[in-house]
Amino acid sequence: MKKYTYISVSTDPIQSYQDIVEYAKSLQGLTDFLHCDVMDGKFVPKTTFDYNLIKTINANCLLPLDVHLMVSEPKDEIKKYIEAGANIITVHYEAFEDKNKLVETIKYIKDHNVLAGISLKPETSFKEIKPYCYDVDVVLVMSVTPGASGQKFGNYAYPKIKEIDAFRKENQLNFKIEVDGGVNTENAKLLTNLGVDILVSGSCVYKANNREEVINSLRG
Repeated sequence: MKKYTYISVSTDPIQSYQDIVEYAKSLQGLTDFLHCDVMDGKFVPKTTFDYNLIKTINANCLLPLDVHLMVSEPKDEIKKYIEAGANIITVHYEAFEDKNKLVETIKYIKDHNVLAGISLKPETSFKEIKPYCYDVDVVLVMSVTPGASGQKFGNYAYPKIKEIDAFRKENQLNFKIEVDGGVNTENAKLLTNLGVDILVSGSCVYKANNREEVINSLRG
């Protein structure tokens, strides 16, 4: 049986709150998730929105919300994102100086019936996050430097994805592998063949004349 590929369309190319809400509404029935990129201007240079917009999106559309927190020390605000309606909350390994807080945050997310993800920047090796992968639902690989839309896919992500998939199989784990950054119709098939389950696409979908066609092409 052919594996199903999930598509998570990113909010990142859009600047206006209202435009994001309208975009989300237009994607209902086309994509599996809306990938909500949250940036605080500290963990990454760019600043976007917070849990208030997540709440507004959730109130106006039925798409499951894949919330990617590119923020420093996110532990204190996790509750607000859960209450806002996030279905997946992914935090960055590098955002926690105290890794005990990372463990506590993952547990807190899961205890509240939300899927928990861990993400790693391009310069972070997979071996650093291995101990946490037994307890998460998603491992998000950044194939670009976090914080800017429209970057070209970094080929360094391919061996990292293969390593993560091999680790998952070897340990009989069920987490999904998600990739964010530079995903397009040219590399989507290779990524899914390497073991990726969720493809995040921002500019590729947003700039398309026919978004449904592009999403279906990404999904294969």
